[in-house]
Amino acid sequence: MKADDAERGPHARLAAPLRAHEAAWLRSPWLAVPLGALQSLAFAPTGLWPLGLLCLAALFLLWRDAPPKRAAWTGFAFVGGLFLAGTYWLYVSIHGFGKAPAALALFLMFGMVAIMGSYAAAIGWALAKGFPRDRALGLLAVVPAAWVGMEWFRGWFLSGFPWLAVGYSQIDTWLAGWAPVVGIYGVGLAAAASAGAVALAVVGTRRERLVAAAVVAALWLGGAALRTVEWTRASGAPVPVALVQGSISQDMKWQADNREHTLQLYRDLTRQAWGARIVVWPEASLPVLYHEVVPYLKDLYFDAQSHGADLVLGLLRYDFEAKQYRNGLVALGREHDESIEEWYYKRRLVPFGEFFPVPGFIREWMRLQSLAYVDFAPGADAQAALPAAGLRLGPTICYEDAYAVEQLAVLRDANALVNVSNDAWFGDSTAPHQHLQIARFRALEAGRWLMRATNNGVSALIDPRGRVVARTKQFVPEVLKGQVVPYEGLTPYARVRNLPVLALCALTLAFGAWRRRAVAAQGRAPGTR
Repeated sequence: MKADDAERGPHARLAAPLRAHEAAWLRSPWLAVPLGALQSLAFAPTGLWPLGLLCLAALFLLWRDAPPKRAAWTGFAFVGGLFLAGTYWLYVSIHGFGKAPAALALFLMFGMVAIMGSYAAAIGWALAKGFPRDRALGLLAVVPAAWVGMEWFRGWFLSGFPWLAVGYSQIDTWLAGWAPVVGIYGVGLAAAASAGAVALAVVGTRRERLVAAAVVAALWLGGAALRTVEWTRASGAPVPVALVQGSISQDMKWQADNREHTLQLYRDLTRQAWGARIVVWPEASLPVLYHEVVPYLKDLYFDAQSHGADLVLGLLRYDFEAKQYRNGLVALGREHDESIEEWYYKRRLVPFGEFFPVPGFIREWMRLQSLAYVDFAPGADAQAALPAAGLRLGPTICYEDAYAVEQLAVLRDANALVNVSNDAWFGDSTAPHQHLQIARFRALEAGRWLMRATNNGVSALIDPRGRVVARTKQFVPEVLKGQVVPYEGLTPYARVRNLPVLALCALTLAFGAWRRRAVAAQGRAPGTR
């Protein structure tokens, strides 16, 4: 028995097949497809968070000692499986509600999956070329750093798609305590390092397993301790709020004969909200443009003011001067005894939903097929908080709340957050639940209350610790009432953003590459073995 086997003791029989001659099934990169699909269950609504670590640990083992080509295909297969299972609802949105041909919907869905998989393929190939021979360094540091670097890159490159980052799966674990300090990618790095520790426990020596246990203890106990820290503080009395959920199905919303019903429904639900100081409607709540319902909104505004309420409404607007459509959020109320109308315009638009990065002949084909083809205009990068009932609201619209850093600048002024969404595009799928999970992270990172109003659920009130205090049922017209407390102060993450995590990942990868070259050079030196 080799010295390593003697040190491992009873674990040698488990580690030997992974260390010696790999079985044929283990050499196949397509084993990673079901592993990736299984990891999707770590996210909402199932929330089986251990799978987020165990499946990633299995990927790290498949990458271990794999040649570059196989490592690339393994990474592609894993992330492909993750996004096929985790974002299948893209087909529901594009074909089911968007009415695009099934072939086009499948092309777009598989195209997105292929792009996401290509990032992991590049990481797998690079790791195979530069993976440190030191197991502990590789599995506990280098591979986790590479994984999180990849997640950050795909979250912004070519507008980005920051969905299914592994950190989101840990929102209900001790690791979430790191979120106000290092944000979603810091939590992801802790989760990936924990996955590396699991992998090291399988293939490592007794000493390496002890190191892995120490790393896991430091990360998880540190997160548990940080959960007790109050990074921000209440700065005023609770404000009664109400979130209006009309629950109009997306395939019915824009039908002309349903318009009056929708207008009456939102009027009636808003009247049920009286007693609240702020009433919030979801994204694009009415099937009209703002200028088409000015008299309707004026009557509603005066009614709200008579009951001491300000309105925050998600509406579409046409800018006649610029000749552009915008997806907006308007605050209608009074401040300092003067009526206000303040707008926020969505900055992160949805590709193939709100803008179409296609050549003119395809746009003409879309027009002939009665598909959406007109682009919305994005809002300015820097926009002020919205005033409502004495609060200063940091706004986001729909999936732009998935971009963690972009809400941080407004926190110096905003004492609460509001997100309006239209998850009706995804029907009864996992997407609305995943989106709620993302919103919980934004509240936790910011140390602010978050009001989340959606068209058909899940609408929710989320506290500064990322906990859902109240929520609606899906597909039911409902008014969710509660209270929001203004908070002030900045979390460490709001001050430093992603820089510390990205710098740590870069330094780790650089050290790992240097270590690999140093060991290789030592092996080539005269008199070495």
